[in-house]
Amino acid sequence: MAKLKTSFYCQNCGTNFSKWLGQCTSCKQWNTIAEEVIQKEEKQAWRSQSNTTLKAPKPLRIKEISANEEIRMNTTDNELNRVLGGGLVPGSLTLLGGEPGIGKSTLLLQISLKLPYKTLYVSGEESQKQIKMRAERMAHQSENCFILTETKTQNIFRQIEEIEPEVVIIDSIQTLQTDYIESSAGSISQIRECTAELIKFAKETNVPVILIGHITKDGTIAGPKILEHMVDTVLQFEGDRNHVYRILRSLKNRFGSTAELGIYEMQGNGLREVANPSEILISNKDNYLSGTAIATTLEGMRPLLIEIQALVSSAVYGTPQRSTTGYNLKRLNMILAVLEKRAGFRLGAKDVFLNITGGITVDDPAIDLAVVAAILSSNEDLTIDKDFCFAGEVGLTGEIRPVNRVEQRIQEAEKLGFSTIFVSKHNKISPKDFKIDVRLVAKIEDLVSELFG
Repeated sequence: MAKLKTSFYCQNCGTNFSKWLGQCTSCKQWNTIAEEVIQKEEKQAWRSQSNTTLKAPKPLRIKEISANEEIRMNTTDNELNRVLGGGLVPGSLTLLGGEPGIGKSTLLLQISLKLPYKTLYVSGEESQKQIKMRAERMAHQSENCFILTETKTQNIFRQIEEIEPEVVIIDSIQTLQTDYIESSAGSISQIRECTAELIKFAKETNVPVILIGHITKDGTIAGPKILEHMVDTVLQFEGDRNHVYRILRSLKNRFGSTAELGIYEMQGNGLREVANPSEILISNKDNYLSGTAIATTLEGMRPLLIEIQALVSSAVYGTPQRSTTGYNLKRLNMILAVLEKRAGFRLGAKDVFLNITGGITVDDPAIDLAVVAAILSSNEDLTIDKDFCFAGEVGLTGEIRPVNRVEQRIQEAEKLGFSTIFVSKHNKISPKDFKIDVRLVAKIEDLVSELFG
């Protein structure tokens, strides 16, 4: 007989309790603790045919360990390759999270149809006919893509042994269940055990596995937090369903940087890679209105040019309003205080609204100079030349501070056809090295005289 053990888990954070409680002592949520029966039977979900004679690993001196670069598998998707750090690593486990309807399944199905490797797409949420209809809408045909609708891990591994795929995609981890855990699919113990089985399979066979994960209303990936610790890479698919653009970010990556960014455009036939995001983040208007400035920012190794819009008007109520979209409100208040104290602009009795177009959020301090330019342009109702852009950080004393990798920012502005860029005088660059006009400013007063003087 199998030995059974009852345990209590918080369905919100995954904390284990020996008895039922009304409130979780870890995340402070009420009525989230549920009883689950765990089977403590010695069974092996995945048994490799070649690991029966494997020897236990031995410790090596660090200088004896081979440091050869990991061979990566090209996904044929440049945006995904960039975010992953160059492609899929054999034997890795990748978790993709995002809101319902944002396009997670579409992205992975589209990639599986393009992959030059034998791919097994396992779906526990859709039927094979539904997936076929979506594939026909994408207008992609593949001889290497196999579709399986199954939720039990034992049956999935049985099909894997027959097909021997080179890439496995699971949609989604919350729908899987194993016979070795007596609880419903999506519970804490089921998610943890199914993920452990997939990790064991990936590491023993060197086959990369990609999982789709649901997220909670707070925006975090559903299930125990240990799920994110177990996998090698955690990707987040973001975007507003009312807009066509989607952003792919890396929250955790054991094989590359977490600062990279991928941008897609949702179309009727799938997701299109956006190779030059600066063009979609800047409005194509012949004549700019007041309150608009272009900033150069960096997302990982990728330079972006974004449009900053500001609106300054007389306050109707006693307390002026300060509102931002895509920008830190506290930093806006700091910049307004600097403008009033150091530059003499009376903005304390005026409403200030700031917006970064394109629906993205930026925390790069290098866009401070463009924020100042947009605010002053709206306040004075004077237009900034549409061929001007800005890259600089504003300090509390009103000085324009240098920013990192300014040469890359200048080159991006030059490539997009801008005639002039304003940067800090303290940046160690030679303006003669660029075809674009590089203007050096040291204080806010210098910027004002250059723009409106």
